[in-house]
Amino acid sequence: MQATTLMPPRNKVDLFESPDFYCLDDLLMAEHKLVRSAVRDFVKREITPIVEEYAQRAEFPGHLVQKFGKIGAFGATIPTELGGGGLDQISYGLMLQEIERGDSGMRSCVSVQNSLVMYPIFTFGSEEQKKKYLPQLAKGEMLGCFGLTEPNHGSDPGGMETNFIERSDYYLLNGSKLWITNAPIADIAIVWAKNDQGKVRGLIVERGMEGFTTNEITNKWSLRASSTGELVFQDVRVPKENMLPEAFGLKSAIKCLDQARYGIAWGALGAAMECYEVARRYAMERVQFNKPIASFQLVQKKLAEMLTAITQAQLLCWRLGMLKNEDKATTAQISLAKRNNIEIALTIAREARQILGAMGISGDYPIMRHLMNLESVSTYEGTHDIHLLILGAEITGIPAYK
Repeated sequence: MQATTLMPPRNKVDLFESPDFYCLDDLLMAEHKLVRSAVRDFVKREITPIVEEYAQRAEFPGHLVQKFGKIGAFGATIPTELGGGGLDQISYGLMLQEIERGDSGMRSCVSVQNSLVMYPIFTFGSEEQKKKYLPQLAKGEMLGCFGLTEPNHGSDPGGMETNFIERSDYYLLNGSKLWITNAPIADIAIVWAKNDQGKVRGLIVERGMEGFTTNEITNKWSLRASSTGELVFQDVRVPKENMLPEAFGLKSAIKCLDQARYGIAWGALGAAMECYEVARRYAMERVQFNKPIASFQLVQKKLAEMLTAITQAQLLCWRLGMLKNEDKATTAQISLAKRNNIEIALTIAREARQILGAMGISGDYPIMRHLMNLESVSTYEGTHDIHLLILGAEITGIPAYK
């Protein structure tokens, strides 16, 4: 029997190069490239060698939290005087692109800390709250989560049942939140709840407050290296100084989601790049019928379509990042990018799996892990269909989801 020659497993050798068919690097500043290079090196050193093992065990590598803090992955766009990195939106996007090349679960952790915990405190919080929480969150000495989704209310957050009642010097909080990234290990939670007038407000709930518990969600087939759980509030006394004073209504929560969705668009691009590059290298080295499978028309078709989609997504991310830098990006524009880039990433992951054949399902390669992860990324922070409806409402002026 003739021995087959396979490329070394992805987690053993890292030869990754960014596809850049339209020379987009020419549009990046030196700072952008420096950030990308530093985070890419971090991913190669700290995430790639261990992520398959953690995913197989369905365990989050908690030791990475403070390491993320040390490389500036937390609070990347927060001003330096509050402990952040003071970076622009392109740098932040490239950072998440590289982290999701490693794993969607790692990027989810970083996205939540940046967009759903530090951003609302920075944007809606008091000066005291900013000084108390942001420096610790930036260093990774404290980890946060974002409590919006509930067991009975996902795409319709306005139907939330979590509520609080005002008392003399505290708020009495009751309810629960489900499918919350970082929940089992978070030190604080940004929780959205209704007051007795039905108005939505944001509260900072700290671990250790009596009546506040978290449960871990197990038996997941996706985001297996991510920590996901439930937040439960039973007569939790939240001090009045823990309310975000400038957060009013669901529009404030949606502003946070916009930040997260922007990062997800870049992250999905990273997963797509990784799957494409693994498939391209495999096709060049895998021999069938006495020649590399890259010589066959159907494989070339797949690779050409992958590169085309990646180039489109790169242009989309770059332009959206520029709009974000100018504070001009709209919710609908961000929805388009989130939906589009996840869709192309899923398609690329599936096609890459086909190119690798049976090896595509092996943990020696990252394809199936990315594919399973992207199924969750397609759902959280607004499902594929909800983002279509957001665009539909923008086009027609008629909200179809109300």
